[in-house]
Amino acid sequence: MEQLVTIDDYIAAQPEQLRPMLTKVREVIRAAAPEAEERISYRMPCLWQGGPLIYFAAMKHHLGVYPTASGMEAFKDRLTGYKTSKGAIQFPYGKPVDYELIADIARFRASTQAPDPRSAR
Repeated sequence: MEQLVTIDDYIAAQPEQLRPMLTKVREVIRAAAPEAEERISYRMPCLWQGGPLIYFAAMKHHLGVYPTASGMEAFKDRLTGYKTSKGAIQFPYGKPVDYELIADIARFRASTQAPDPRSAR
């Protein structure tokens, strides 16, 4: 399997029809968590700020967003229309993606996670 080093690499490796959605998810998370660093972790894009804030990934039938348990708990009332698990939200392909919800979760996670003091920012 190809080594993915950056989020650009990850997006480029996905089916062409998914790339605009993945790019938009990346943009809204970056805007909501501007201090976060981009990484690939568990072979998925991750925004990191002293620890993982939020992951996202193109799955077979849905966009997966993984905001950790605290992000899930804080937004449980807004997640009722989605298939979820302890740390994951599924946005099915073919339905509109709630980018505002993703941004709000990323903003919340960034507000609760201190930046890494070793960061080069």
